[in-house]
Amino acid sequence: MTKNIHPIFNQILDRKSKEDLLNQHAVVIWLTGLSGSGKSTLARGLEAKLHQIGVLTKLLDGDNLRTGLNKNLGFSEQDREENIRRVAETAKLFIDSGVVTICSFVSPTIEIRKMAADIIGRNDFLEVMVEASFDACAARDVKGLYKKALIGEIKNFTGLDAPFEVPKQPFLRIDTENLSIEESIDLLYKSVIKKIK
Repeated sequence: MTKNIHPIFNQILDRKSKEDLLNQHAVVIWLTGLSGSGKSTLARGLEAKLHQIGVLTKLLDGDNLRTGLNKNLGFSEQDREENIRRVAETAKLFIDSGVVTICSFVSPTIEIRKMAADIIGRNDFLEVMVEASFDACAARDVKGLYKKALIGEIKNFTGLDAPFEVPKQPFLRIDTENLSIEESIDLLYKSVIKKIK
């Protein structure tokens, strides 16, 4: 099968040419944390702030991709891994086009985030831990998932009966339990902008 595949990577316009055109340096900002910790809110806020200053971005969000590219995947360990593999490959395509890519995924284990970083490239992977305790996320319960998980309607729920492994040395930690949404977005923006412009 592979003998019939002929990649043309060395014949297409390179990433630097596209970054120069856009006047930005492409990176992947990878937001990880429990469901309800604020990842999507921060991703949307960062996207809006970057857009205001002329930075071209693409936001890849877990629920959005599970309605399209990854709609055939469930939440088994193998499916979660394949979900993140596909996301990382997609994010790499965007940064190769010079686009700042914001990823918002629970991505619960160190191993699964390492796989994403290896695909994307360590120098382009900015891991952001969005911190909020299980109890705080359950109190927010923005999608009604915690209620269902706590009564057993959802199995393998991250933080309850499936593990969440906190990153050891992320690029940034944002404590959304103790910072306002505005403060959290501002901290994220100020931390990543120096990597982009």
